[in-house]
Amino acid sequence: MIDMVSGNIFHCRKHSWPSEEYISKTTLQLMRLGVRLWSYVREEASQGRKAPIDPFTRESCKPSASQGVPLGGMGSGSISRGFRGEFRQLQIVPGLCEASPIMANQFSYYYALGCGWDLVASNDLSKAENPFSFQNLNLFKNKEIVRMRKSDGQGTSSWGWNLSGQHSTYHALFPRAWTIYDGEPDPELKVSCRQISPFIPNNYRDSSLPAAVICVHVGEHRKRKGKSQPSSHLGSKDMWGTMVQGGHFDRENINVGASIPSSPGDTLCAAVSASAWVEAHGKCTVAFSLAWSSPKVKFLKGSTYNRRYTKFYGTSERSAVNLVHDALMNYKQWEEEIEKWQNPILRDDSLPEWYKFTLFNELYFLVAGGTVWIDGHLPAADDKSNLDGYRHKLKDVDNLDAKIITAKVNVNQGVVVQHDRINGFSSKELDRINGFSSNGVIDENEDTYQGSLHSSESVDLEETRRTNSLHGPKDDDEDVGRFLYLEGVEYIMWCTYDVHFYASFALLALFPKIELSIQRDFAKAVLSEDGRKVKFLADGTSGIRKARGAVPHDLGTHDPWHEMNAYNIHDTSRWKDLNPKFVLQVYRDFAATGNMSFAVDVWPAVCAAIEYMEQFDKDGDGLIENDGFPDQTYDAWTVHGISAYCGCLWLAALEAAAAMAHQLGDKAFAERCRSKFLKAKPVFEEKLWNGSYFNYDSGSSSNSRSIQADQLAGQWYIASSGLPSLFDDSKIRSALQKIFDFNVMRVKGGRIGAVNGMYPNGKVDESCMQSREIWTGVTYGLAATMILTEMKDEAFTTAEGIFTAGWSEEGYGYWFQTPEGWTVDGHYRSLIYMRPLAIWAMQWALALPKAILQAPGINMMDKMYTSSNGKASTNDIGGVRKLVKKTKCFSNAVFHCSC
Repeated sequence: MIDMVSGNIFHCRKHSWPSEEYISKTTLQLMRLGVRLWSYVREEASQGRKAPIDPFTRESCKPSASQGVPLGGMGSGSISRGFRGEFRQLQIVPGLCEASPIMANQFSYYYALGCGWDLVASNDLSKAENPFSFQNLNLFKNKEIVRMRKSDGQGTSSWGWNLSGQHSTYHALFPRAWTIYDGEPDPELKVSCRQISPFIPNNYRDSSLPAAVICVHVGEHRKRKGKSQPSSHLGSKDMWGTMVQGGHFDRENINVGASIPSSPGDTLCAAVSASAWVEAHGKCTVAFSLAWSSPKVKFLKGSTYNRRYTKFYGTSERSAVNLVHDALMNYKQWEEEIEKWQNPILRDDSLPEWYKFTLFNELYFLVAGGTVWIDGHLPAADDKSNLDGYRHKLKDVDNLDAKIITAKVNVNQGVVVQHDRINGFSSKELDRINGFSSNGVIDENEDTYQGSLHSSESVDLEETRRTNSLHGPKDDDEDVGRFLYLEGVEYIMWCTYDVHFYASFALLALFPKIELSIQRDFAKAVLSEDGRKVKFLADGTSGIRKARGAVPHDLGTHDPWHEMNAYNIHDTSRWKDLNPKFVLQVYRDFAATGNMSFAVDVWPAVCAAIEYMEQFDKDGDGLIENDGFPDQTYDAWTVHGISAYCGCLWLAALEAAAAMAHQLGDKAFAERCRSKFLKAKPVFEEKLWNGSYFNYDSGSSSNSRSIQADQLAGQWYIASSGLPSLFDDSKIRSALQKIFDFNVMRVKGGRIGAVNGMYPNGKVDESCMQSREIWTGVTYGLAATMILTEMKDEAFTTAEGIFTAGWSEEGYGYWFQTPEGWTVDGHYRSLIYMRPLAIWAMQWALALPKAILQAPGINMMDKMYTSSNGKASTNDIGGVRKLVKKTKCFSNAVFHCSC
């Protein structure tokens, strides 16, 4: 079950037994990893929990080329619909996914021509000449239907599953989708079924609603008659028979008394019918609304939280009634706002057609990928034990320092701002945790200073904060709660940060306040430490769960925000990409939004993240070195010494930190980062640049000269943030052209994306599982880098490979379940994955925000900054832990996971 490959399986010795008689050390290590992973999965199962990574159980994620646009907004659970109309992929409970379709959930269309339904009872519907007909609006021709027909005939197998679908076409443009039944079942009849969900950029209210509207539009040349009635207390066969005979449900079903709760094991169903006359050559639209109410989310080892939508609809399960009503009243406005957002892109003739709808359809993951959006930072206020546990938890995590940071911001020698934080929380937040108002209502409004500071401005942010604390925020919409989304439905970890690095462009472009909220969560995490012991499965060693100064891999699984780093294959406190990625994302978000309050909040964590990485510069040349194990997002691809991926990220992080320090008035830290950059850059180029691209690493392994598709990840972020390039333009273009010629065009003619690793001789790097894979999100990120380097034609050719292989009819059928990656022969890994949201990095590159375009074009690396006393100084970050013990790990290990 675990896919692992070693570069050298057997040790061949002279005058010894044949190699087949030996089991190599690496093979034994792989076997031990398999045993440790299996034991861990079983241990979690014994506690009623699912392991974050479980390669042994994959039945919930079987591939199916029938996925479609999901229903609902973000963070309140989701229900997907396949392109044939079936309801499937239910994710109401966080981390649990019911992938199989529920056959009783269908839309059916019955129609009558001529005199109406009165004649149906006297006619045999099986006769071809009968002028009356009925039809299920579903295109099923699969094994589920075959199995149903073999049942006792009393359930859904008794329904009329007989639509051919030859003239039916499904259209998907997230968050809407529609199917047109053109001439089915009658050649003079045209029916469309359209779904609308409230996914609306910058709308932080409606986009959280667990509701959707489905409109049936009818246009025909004859008359049709019917009534609108709900129904209950009927079996599946009886319900179908009632509709066949009369075309509607009986009105007495409305007033049948109070509903009776179901018993364990029972299944209750409900059905609604609506009907109308359609005159000759007329049209008619009937709208249905679907809503579900799951007001609280409970994490298995953590607290219970109120979902975001309860801020507007309360915590009663019966709020679904109001959700349905409001959805029917507002869906036309939703559509107007969606069209206003999408039309400028859809009408841009310079963009390829495939790109336009793939750009929007990849957003399905923010609904169907597993998202939780809660109302505020605190647990549900109506559960006292929940709140008590939360307070206890804050005190228990490794006895954190009482006060670990004081951020100082000096704007152009103006007012010095003191901004105290305790354990990553502001004093205001701690007041809310430790004391609640008598009515139990928690005010979770975030105070925000919008706008950027110019060189002539000096703003007292502390006074702004005090004023907002007294009178409340100027805009209640600034309170956007907290947001979680899974790495993927197979890798159950919240907000996996090394992957969020690629996916975050979508949130920043469409819901920037959510993106800033996630970055604040990670900033708090950087300054915290969790001393609880964890066993790392790769080598069996133990260490602490979270080191102070290290950016966590994820926010956890069963107790997010409080038990982070659910990923336990490697010790991610020794990974080399997480801290630079944090610095780069923070600066990009600050540059794009101009939110100075955000910058003040996270700046101490930025300083801590930079200082933490200094321990990995073993020889004092300013560059961090990798430690001979897969210590980055390619967690099965071993790296030795200086690497193109992590080294480039580190250089970019130093430039971003220097720029941010300058804008916040911390000139000493700006100079410190600048000095490191100037020292490290020539070493990076000397060790890795070979005349046409940057080598994979500076080691002597067989793949050290591999062409890595992601070698310019740091340059990608620098360009996306409006900062000067890391390298000469000629080197950047040369490396990108090499990647395009080899990693893209030499693999299936560029029809499946960019392979991660390619040897200079034009052969795919087969040294490990991940080197030979095509990663969808990495390919999109590569295309964005090309756009930023004015290689637009190469960019769209590169990204089109992902569309062709994953979304087109000639591809592998991965639409609305885009995996992390696939091999050259199309075998996927990890369906419904976060990283493909990186396609929004392409759109970001095509239309950079005004704040970034208008940023001053000053190369921070060419300017000297010194403190007033002439000495370098740094912020007090409360004691960053430095890990001195080197992690032991087998080399070239490959296991079936990726984070």
